This record gives sequence, structure tokens and C-alpha cells, in this order.
Amino acid sequence: MVEKEESVISEEEAAQYDRQIRLWGLDAQKRLRGSRVLLVGMKGLGAEVAKNLILAGVKALTMLDHEQITEEVTRSQFLIPVDSSEKNRAHASLERAQYLNPMVEVKADNENVENKSDDFFLQFDAVCLTCCSRDLMIKIDQLCHKHQIKFFAGDVFGYHGFTFADLGVEHEFVEEKPKMVKPSQEISDGPEAKKPKIDPNETMMVKKISSFCQLKDALEVDWSGEKMKNLLKRTPNDYFLLQVLLKFRTDKGRDPLPECFPEDSELLLQIRNDVLDSQGLSSDLLPDDFVSWCFSEMAPVCAVVGGVLGQEIVKALSQRDAPHRNFFFFDGIKGSGVVDCLGVK
Repeated sequence: MVEKEESVISEEEAAQYDRQIRLWGLDAQKRLRGSRVLLVGMKGLGAEVAKNLILAGVKALTMLDHEQITEEVTRSQFLIPVDSSEKNRAHASLERAQYLNPMVEVKADNENVENKSDDFFLQFDAVCLTCCSRDLMIKIDQLCHKHQIKFFAGDVFGYHGFTFADLGVEHEFVEEKPKMVKPSQEISDGPEAKKPKIDPNETMMVKKISSFCQLKDALEVDWSGEKMKNLLKRTPNDYFLLQVLLKFRTDKGRDPLPECFPEDSELLLQIRNDVLDSQGLSSDLLPDDFVSWCFSEMAPVCAVVGGVLGQEIVKALSQRDAPHRNFFFFDGIKGSGVVDCLGVK
């Protein structure tokens, strides 16, 4: 992890971030203002995450994306102007992103993330990957885990989206809890005399530690054994949908496309069968109709998942409040999300 300078909040910054300082405290805002973040992939989800981090007030944000703008991307990516002369997604997003908060140093990089050296990632306090292959996410997560860099990943597929966090073996944070006070001396006996009371007017900060596993472990869960079979009953279907879609991305070098719906749907069903069979699981875990809901990025889903992902990055960098451990899955059809911990021993 990069050595942090002592961050000082200027009067101008204090005025700009007044609401946030009141919400999570000056120390948390200082940690945030001293943090550098790498964001890979500037499609719809990437734009939402970038917006949230810039408005929150990180020190610097680097948007990395080598891909070109397509008509599909412009439907969910609000940082790219309609009349943009730029062809690269990161550079086209730069002007609007910087306009959100001039106090944040925003950069655009159009190099392929796969061509970056290990040293490139070591300059950041947090790395967030979108639009990346399974193997690349695992590789970068292993590097981040080794060097105590906070790692995040996320993607949106149609009505479905996910986020993942690996904050290392020991992530320290504080939570605000209601203060417990001793019972009144006026109550001398009975059960009420021994019960501590909650003071609604006072809170206290409680230090906590949470441990995380790497993405590889989270994606390679062994479902054999009675304990894991019981866990399987409450595991969201979206966990297996994610594995299918990442395998599709690896095999085809892209995500499912609406214009290729017939052939992509057929391939998705075949991959579903292969992925679940390789884990000794029934294909019934993921009903056939999933193929109707996982094409393209949908702007409302990007907004929800991007809001959660941005929030988790802010919480991790500021070390304030309990992080999601370790997956968040959003189902846009049901209009609900769930946090689930998988792969942590």
C-alpha cells in the first residue's frame, strides 16, 4: 500500500465536505482525502462509481479503459457527452467527471489494464475493477491482497449486478453505537435494576476488525459435505449466474449482446450446465429463463450497484462503518439486493 501523507482539510474543503464531515467525522474525511483510487472500466457502472467517489472527495481517481465508445455504452454512461469527439471511453468521460469536483485530481488512461505492470497498481490505496475477465480479476486481487491494497470488483448484466470486496486479512474500522448507561439508583431491586439502558442522546465509537478472502477462494467454493449443502440452500442464485457470465466473457471475449440473442442464449444455457455440473450441482439452481434478463447494461441497475460499490469503497478508505463481507448481489427483477459471505474460512 502506498505511504500516505498526513492529509489536512483546508477551510475550502471543510465547507465543501461539511455535510459528510458531520455524517462520518473529520478523521474519516481526512483518510478519504488522502486516498488514491484506480477505477478500471468506464461503462455505465464505472461512471456511477466514478461520480460517487469524486463527490465523496477522494484525493485522486484514475479512470482506466482502452475500449472505444459504442452506441450501447452511451445508453447507460452519463459522463460521455452525446457530441463527444473522443473515441476512448476514459478520455471522453474526463471533462464531466472533473467538473463534478475540482478538488479531486481526476485522470484518464487509455492503456489496456492487462498491459500494466505490477508496480502500476502499487501506487493506489484501492483498486476497483469492472468489465474485466475472471482470470484478470483474480490476478490483480492476489497482487492487492499481498500488498494490503483494498480490492473491489463489480459488474452489471442486464437486470442483475454484483460487487465483491477483499479488504485483506485484517480490516480495521469503527462503528457508532448507542451508549449504554448504568440503571438508575432509584431502582434498587428486580430485573430492571440489572439491565443496562440505552441513552438515545449519546453514542460511542467501537473499534472492530473484519477478515476477507481472495476472489479466487470466493469463486471456488467446495459444495460437498453436509455443512456446505445447508449453506447452498440460502446462497443467492445470482452467485451461480455470475459464474456463468464470467465464463461466457472468458470464452467469447465479450458480454452477451442483444443483437446476438439467439446464439448467445443457447451458449449461456450450455455454460450454465457445464459450470454447475463441474461443481456437482443441479442445473435447476439456475432456471432457463435467466437468459432473458442478463443482456446489456441497464442504467437503473448501474445506479443501484454503482451506489453500493461507491459506498463500500468510501467506507473502506475512511475506515468508518462495517463493510459488506464480501459479495453484494442485486436482482433488478425483484428490486432487492442481498449481502452474502462466501469463501471465507
